[in-house]
Amino acid sequence: MRPLHVIPLFALLFALMACKPTVPSKYIQPGDMEDILYDYHVGQAMAQQDTGRYDAREYKRLLYLAAVLEKHGVTRAEFDSSLIYYYTRADRFEGLYKRVADRLSDKALDLGASQSDVNRYAVLTSTGDTANVWVDRKQMVLMPYPPRNRFDFELTCDTTYKKGDSFQLNLVVDYLYQGGSKDAVVNLTVTYQNDSIVSQSNHLSVSGVSQVRIGEVRGQKPKLIRGFIYLGKGNGSDKESSVLRLMFVHSIQLIRFHKQGVVDDEEDKPEKEEAKKTDVQKADSLKSDSLKTDTLRTDTAKQTVTKRVTIRK
Repeated sequence: MRPLHVIPLFALLFALMACKPTVPSKYIQPGDMEDILYDYHVGQAMAQQDTGRYDAREYKRLLYLAAVLEKHGVTRAEFDSSLIYYYTRADRFEGLYKRVADRLSDKALDLGASQSDVNRYAVLTSTGDTANVWVDRKQMVLMPYPPRNRFDFELTCDTTYKKGDSFQLNLVVDYLYQGGSKDAVVNLTVTYQNDSIVSQSNHLSVSGVSQVRIGEVRGQKPKLIRGFIYLGKGNGSDKESSVLRLMFVHSIQLIRFHKQGVVDDEEDKPEKEEAKKTDVQKADSLKSDSLKTDTLRTDTAKQTVTKRVTIRK
């Protein structure tokens, strides 16, 4: 016979399960929505392969979206209203998009980057003269309202970084907007050992590949790399929080380039020249000492011979 205290425990668990929030039937259910969003982003990545005019790419984006909706048997109105439902419930929306991002394999993402500079570095590791040193999240969803409107990153440079290193931040952006202007900024900032700082930013107003590059600072080794991705409100307002404004960022890379064909840095030459002079002086001193030793040995040998001759007489 079960103890009586077990029965209330089961009743509590059943009540908690019954109270679990569900999505109203008039909206697309989470599993189906996940499948649609996955296909949507693969389709948008395929549209990104078009390197022609902006309006041609946008037309292809609409065609791919229509094909995805037709595949899943939903209308544009149903898709939009369901997006708004999830969008206004940020915690649930983030969980949904996290599952979508996990499903977007590198192969699928490469569909949109196959003709871009991003794909050139797709197979790079964290070592070598040209290396992908990015160690943070590779994809994220941003909304133009705090705290989900900004992503910050920071990387401390170790002994693998050298003087003359340059950097390039790559990322792919997919906007999903129902209204308002698109106003995002990506920033890359490098601090060097002498505490000098170089910073570059790009504004992102259209979907596609974006890059931020920082060239070499002569004679300086990088100490700290940081930056951010920020999605602004554009011409929107807080009262329009129900209007869908979404930026999906993926395929993030931070490429480090070692400077090629340089043996000595200009600032190191005086020190190395001084070291060479010291080595030459040491070598000359050793030769001088060696010469003195040989002379002493010769004189000693002469004295010994002289003594031997004298004894024979």
